[in-house]
Amino acid sequence: MAGELLELLEAAVRKDPTAPALLAPGRAPLDYRSLRDQVEHVAASLSAGGLGPGSRIATVLRNGPEAAATAFAVAVASNATCVPLNPAYGEAEFRFYLEDSRADALVTIAGEDSPAIAVAAELGLLLFTLEIDPARPAGSATLKSRAAPSNGRQADGAGAADKVALILHTSGTTARPKIVPLSQANLAASARSIARHLALGPSDCGLNVMPLFHIHGLVGSMLASIAAGASIVCTPGFDDERFFEWLAEFTPSWYTAVPTIHQAVLARSEAYRRLAPAHRLRFVRSSSASLPPKVLHALEDLFGAPVVEAYGMTEASHQMASNPLPPATRKPGTVGIAAGAEITILDAAGSQLPRGATGEIAIRGAGVTTGYEANPQANAAAFTDGWFRTGDLGQLDEDGYLRIEGRIKEIVNRGGEKVSPREVDEALLEHAGVAQAAAFATPHPTLGEDLAAAVVPRPGTNLDEDELRGFLFGRLAEFKIPSRLLIVDAIPKGPTGKVQRTSLHKALADALAETFEPPADDMETIVAKALGEVLDIDRVGRGANFFAMGGDSLKGARVVARIGEAIGMALPIGDLFRHPTVAGFAAHAGALRGTLALADAGLLPDIDAMSDEEVERMLGELEAASPSIRLDRNEAAPE
Repeated sequence: MAGELLELLEAAVRKDPTAPALLAPGRAPLDYRSLRDQVEHVAASLSAGGLGPGSRIATVLRNGPEAAATAFAVAVASNATCVPLNPAYGEAEFRFYLEDSRADALVTIAGEDSPAIAVAAELGLLLFTLEIDPARPAGSATLKSRAAPSNGRQADGAGAADKVALILHTSGTTARPKIVPLSQANLAASARSIARHLALGPSDCGLNVMPLFHIHGLVGSMLASIAAGASIVCTPGFDDERFFEWLAEFTPSWYTAVPTIHQAVLARSEAYRRLAPAHRLRFVRSSSASLPPKVLHALEDLFGAPVVEAYGMTEASHQMASNPLPPATRKPGTVGIAAGAEITILDAAGSQLPRGATGEIAIRGAGVTTGYEANPQANAAAFTDGWFRTGDLGQLDEDGYLRIEGRIKEIVNRGGEKVSPREVDEALLEHAGVAQAAAFATPHPTLGEDLAAAVVPRPGTNLDEDELRGFLFGRLAEFKIPSRLLIVDAIPKGPTGKVQRTSLHKALADALAETFEPPADDMETIVAKALGEVLDIDRVGRGANFFAMGGDSLKGARVVARIGEAIGMALPIGDLFRHPTVAGFAAHAGALRGTLALADAGLLPDIDAMSDEEVERMLGELEAASPSIRLDRNEAAPE
């Protein structure tokens, strides 16, 4: 065995061989000397099976200490390559990833069934099982050969530090997943950088709740801890009901997670405050997606510890930028300064842009992959003059802090108007009843793309779509207001806990589809008839959404004009943006017509006889009934 990853481990052993390395609920800790023994055992077992340098070993292991120890051991052992796969994959997915990565062997847990086993056998892979004894320390297990291969690849005997240690795939939500090969040098450089930036040391203990088949958990949590000689608690994965129990049991000094996990933690915050378990969190880290400032401040209030927002991706061996720890300046809403890679901003032609200009974020450095495997077309598009183009839009401020505007492919082009979903998310999260929010594009016949958002209410809160849309007016430009606001129990997420915006319109197709319900009264009938005539649709129900049905501003003007003619009053077209459903617009128009009818009949109060407080209250009620009305209380009297 040799290489930079082994040196990380050996440095920790030299520092203190008896220091705890891996911990887990219900298990004794595994110290660093025993972790090295486990690595040597895995290396010997793989070698006995005919695997060595250049061999690619896929692992299908549930989250926990064995997944951590085995992934590390395989990447270190005889300079082989680890291909960690999501245990939740189905047969077709396993077939794709095992074939695409050209795996030679598969490791699974003894006694656990997985469709990967049958697929690997068909492909002629060498099969290994990991036998776990719960009485042994966390991460300590016996690796045994299960069956001989029929056509496994031969080892190529290549070098050490530049040898591919880890193979991961990009998410592949809009195209075929790309293979990201990461060398020992890439991984070790990133792990050391993260440990240094977070000032990790032997006294630190990290709580890992991230998947160990993903770069965030593997490097941002596990390898960074090993690089510091620190300990890491290997949980079965994030569990909002057990999270605070783990905090109390292991008293970790830090944890790292994606924003959706932090939001789930906050949803349980009241129970945490009542229980008030002791903790020694030195900081909380967030990465893989932008963290809304409101969530950041709520976490800091909950834990009494700083939140460090970072920026990472698979192609960079995780971290590229991070906010520094106190007392240095942290800027909420940014992902901090370069930390692990050089960062620049490029325009579409590949030229570097000045500070303050928005463009594509590009990186280079020791942790960055040299290129996708067997994909020259993707590499040609991804690299410009040695810079890797991340596909993210952002800008560097005058102090070098990076603000991410969003994924280029996630930016919604709404009839020529560009909308950043992140900006919409942050506006929605300002509403007291919103726990989570994710804006996304939906197909539109005339605009090309329309904007929708999925919203999860806070426990015990009832959200109303029209009220929520009204809340956004004044906070966002009108073209940034989602046409559809879906109130959902949960926002669909990928296997790593991230929201995959480009596929949300498919994941939420049922919620986006209208369940037909006929108009309930005369006003709804009038509105439905107008929508149907302008959009040339025969059957329009009370839940029909004008924009989702193919409406745009020009058609909206015709719809509002027809409704106005039918009810005998002029209506502003802007009201259709605020109330785009048949039922919503009908209720709004009915309330507005009723208010004006009372005025015509002389049934409204005599304002001259009312106090200032009574007038203010009445005007507020009128404005609430019709957001299109904005009354200026300070208008000067004519001279």
